[in-house]
Amino acid sequence: MPKDNKKPKFRLLSAVFATVCIILVGDAVAPTASIGNSQYFWWAIMLLGFFVPYGLISAELGTQYPSEGGMYTWVKKAFGKKWAGRVAWYYWVNFPLWVASLASLVTTILTQIVVQLSGNPDFVMNWGIVLAIQVFYILLVSILGVLRISQSAWLSNLGAIAKFVFMAGLGVLGIYVLISTGQSANPIESWTDLMPLMENGHFSLAGLGFVSLIIFNMLGFEVVSTFSDDMENPKKEIPKAIILGGILIAVFYLLPSFGIGVAIPVSELSTDSGLLDSYGQLMSIAGFGAGLVNAITVVVGGLFIYTLVANIASWNFGVNSVIAYAAEDGTFPKSWAKRNKAGVPYVPSIWTGVVALVIAIAGIIVQQFIPSFENLFWTFFSLSLVTLLLSYLPMFMAFLKLHKQGKASEKGYWINGGKFKIGVFGIVPFVLLLVALFFTLFPEFNVEMFEYNWPLIVGACIAVLAGEVLVWNMGRKDQKAVTTKREVTNEN
Repeated sequence: MPKDNKKPKFRLLSAVFATVCIILVGDAVAPTASIGNSQYFWWAIMLLGFFVPYGLISAELGTQYPSEGGMYTWVKKAFGKKWAGRVAWYYWVNFPLWVASLASLVTTILTQIVVQLSGNPDFVMNWGIVLAIQVFYILLVSILGVLRISQSAWLSNLGAIAKFVFMAGLGVLGIYVLISTGQSANPIESWTDLMPLMENGHFSLAGLGFVSLIIFNMLGFEVVSTFSDDMENPKKEIPKAIILGGILIAVFYLLPSFGIGVAIPVSELSTDSGLLDSYGQLMSIAGFGAGLVNAITVVVGGLFIYTLVANIASWNFGVNSVIAYAAEDGTFPKSWAKRNKAGVPYVPSIWTGVVALVIAIAGIIVQQFIPSFENLFWTFFSLSLVTLLLSYLPMFMAFLKLHKQGKASEKGYWINGGKFKIGVFGIVPFVLLLVALFFTLFPEFNVEMFEYNWPLIVGACIAVLAGEVLVWNMGRKDQKAVTTKREVTNEN
């Protein structure tokens, strides 16, 4: 799409804030903290083995091949339209699942706030109110999805600041409580407490299932690369935004994870309510008065909900751009490529909202008949996580192939180094993704595992099959178009 010199430019500071807003997700903090003390080891490994190469690869591909198609464009250039179609499908299908999981999380946060203010621990929100709140959230983020990132920069900027405030606050509270009382809900008593793959002092593979959570916390750099048309100097600004944003992200993930670790034992930590629970526990230990605890709970809960809106709004433009590009290429229905006056594809946002609404409503209905099916956030979030990770696998192999071909643009960022360094940059993150996917789907090697993880396994299989149907149908249409063109040529 040609550049419009009149449209507002997306400057470096806004790009850094958008990077933080996109990648730093509050909803993933409690699930990540459930890893326990070994999370610090995993963070170190993932920062070096995944975060750094992934960020630099995104900067290279995003500036060497600038396109709103993002990963779709890169994979297509390397491996063709079918693999690009798979990427686009997984990249999109994770999004409504994620939106539905956050809609569920919003109701959980609001319930926690009411419980804190009323003092009634047995309070349960009526299903009709739950439905109304989730519908409102999904509609709101869908509407925000039709804005250009430069038009909604204020939203991501405030979202990043809100995340800084409530996530850093949790970390500071945790440090204060640990220093003042010397106590932690998850004490580090020996070096084995910090090591992964250990269970009661014995070797265990179960811990590898947590790798996917750490990786999820790092994803989103390719979304930043789709902002290139809105930036003055993407060659310099995108790498800078990734580096500066990456440093901030690492710090602001570790702070709240530490605070949660001080507050609540891993065995008692809830993946959806853990963050606010930790705030309440730490403030109680610190001796805060009831009025102050209530006020802080309302503020933190409000900031948390705002970030859940800002986060999806920031992701919307990147995801919608990729899918619109794929639609123009024939992978998705042509109508998905329609754009509004601001040049933003709006049909993908509509379909994301529709599918998210269906998922949310189905979850609420199932919950009414199966009370044990209570953690909707984790159910939807896990399937979203698997499909999202699947979309990234071809990207690293595409990087290796495209980098080998040489620079496509002298104006773009380029990772310097020999074959060994480039190979490590592409292969190590790819292997880590494979390990994360496998152990997310199969966290244990026993029959009992299928009793609790079958919905995720079945859901992932359905997503893969649907993707293959999409690719097959796309190939059938392309073949038909080629045959028709040949027949016309022969007739002439």
